[in-house]
Amino acid sequence: MSNQSSDELEQSLNAIRIAVERGQLTDSAAENLNRWLRESYYAEYRQALHRLVSQSNFDELDRLFWERIPFGTGGRRGPMADFGSATINARTIAESAYGLGEYVKRFRNRLTDSRQSSPPHAVVAFDSRHRSLEFAQGTATVLAASGFLVFLFSEPRSTPELSFAVRYLQCDAGVMISASHNPPTDNGFKAYWSNGGQVLPPHDAGIIACVDAATEITKLNFHEGVRNGRIVLLGPTVDSAYVDAVCALSLSSERAVRALYTPLHGVGESSVFRVIRQLGFEGVTIFEAQRSLDGDFPNVPDHLPNPERSEVFIPAIQEAELIDAELILASDPDADRLAVAVRDATGHFVILSGNQLGALLTDYVLSRRALQGSMTPEHFVVETLVTTPLIQAIATDYGLAIVSDVLVGFKHIAAEVDARGVERFVFAAEESIGFMAGDYCRDKDGAIGAIYVLELAAQLKRQNRTLLDQLCVLHSKYGFHYELTRSITCTGSTGRRRIEHLMHRLRDQPPRSVGCCRFESVRDFLRGETRQLPSNEKSESRNHPSGDMLMFEGVSGDHCLTIAIRPSGTEPKLKLYGFIRTSPDRSSLANQEQARSSLTDVMIEMESWLLTDHGMAEASDQRRW
Repeated sequence: MSNQSSDELEQSLNAIRIAVERGQLTDSAAENLNRWLRESYYAEYRQALHRLVSQSNFDELDRLFWERIPFGTGGRRGPMADFGSATINARTIAESAYGLGEYVKRFRNRLTDSRQSSPPHAVVAFDSRHRSLEFAQGTATVLAASGFLVFLFSEPRSTPELSFAVRYLQCDAGVMISASHNPPTDNGFKAYWSNGGQVLPPHDAGIIACVDAATEITKLNFHEGVRNGRIVLLGPTVDSAYVDAVCALSLSSERAVRALYTPLHGVGESSVFRVIRQLGFEGVTIFEAQRSLDGDFPNVPDHLPNPERSEVFIPAIQEAELIDAELILASDPDADRLAVAVRDATGHFVILSGNQLGALLTDYVLSRRALQGSMTPEHFVVETLVTTPLIQAIATDYGLAIVSDVLVGFKHIAAEVDARGVERFVFAAEESIGFMAGDYCRDKDGAIGAIYVLELAAQLKRQNRTLLDQLCVLHSKYGFHYELTRSITCTGSTGRRRIEHLMHRLRDQPPRSVGCCRFESVRDFLRGETRQLPSNEKSESRNHPSGDMLMFEGVSGDHCLTIAIRPSGTEPKLKLYGFIRTSPDRSSLANQEQARSSLTDVMIEMESWLLTDHGMAEASDQRRW
């Protein structure tokens, strides 16, 4: 613990006040910094903080303290540092673990069943990122000191296996230390509830309140906790049970396909690739250059392991051409999402979007289940509000219910599955290459996506066809569907205010048209209303989920066009989703090209309108074209 004199504290507080007056430090950073300097439970960081203040390093202090890093769609994630309320560090991880543990105990105390008589249980997993093991052990020691029996994976494992373990070990909660596809500088804390799904309201608000109330946090010595059995290190039993559960969902014996799989230096070899090999896909090899567990992601272009980025596939494509592979599969570092590239008729690799892959897998799963006779009209498929309407068309054609008014995030999909009955659940997909099936977990899983991609590709290969050929069949049958996404990045202490201001402007002054598209209505999921354009006549939107998203519906020529806009829950971005579709009788190649061109123009114009007219962003990030 570090002591400080009253003079030293006063000098730092005065310097911080002057920095705020001069515009060198934001008010929020000053408030958080003052708390870290004053409160005894931050004492170990005082010396370093006084040094930064004395050096007038206010840019760095603002970066470290401009916010209290929040819980979002995927939990708490952000840049790592040694300290700071706006970063992932030992203290903010400990606060997260403490808040989760306190809330779980309070929730259990309200129960009247037998769970009160035994200690609460939690399971903790971590991926290949820097400091993930440190943060996982820190989480375990906080929870163990709080009275939990903690199960801790001994080695890096996938997020879906953590979700599985929560259910398999009958835990009250789970924690995954991961920042998914973020840069190497980031890490995160994902909180899971007893159903294996990520935490939902009202539990999320309750946990956040407990996190905010964290002061002195007791930790158990890790090695002592292991010795006395309060921290149990997990061995291969859970791994085998997880892999067996995923493999049990196989729908075909077709295995003749040549493919290359890359875990992008993440944990996918222990989940995706192990499942592939156990099911007998002997023609699938792992990409050695990106096989090692490495938080720097050294052999991934730009060190950005997001499989939605086309650049990620460049090294794997070179290898796939050498070994004459027909497919490339790539999972992100925590192996919960799966991207696919497939050879076209010219021999070049085409990267499928999450929407294209979701439609293909939905059709495959439903066709196989129909052959088995294992579906009824009560069975259902789930997709989010920003996932392709093609999935809805497919599910409806098979006579299944479709749940499509779901907010972004697989925790919302998991909630729908539990609410409607997992025994009738068939498949779920999200545009950001996430897929779920079965009852073994309540999160997306790259392994289940890999099974169905490879089985479908093998089935089509026997017919001398490819995934691209099958996609053409779907467009011919259900109409041409095309989607694009854009992201506008707003970083730093002003980024969130920029995004909030922009969403406010969009709500109060919605555009009537953009480019070649004329908007006819806008649905506001935060205010729960729909407005007709240009009259601005309002009506209440019933039975719609509540979230910070706007959805503009319009027409471009003969095509139906939709633009959705929402702040990201995990990154400092404003996300734009564009959808265009034609009727089946207007799905000619000429009309398809016209639709692509129209949506591209509208998305460019919309982004330009947001950036130029309102000056809201520092940069634009094109994710997929």
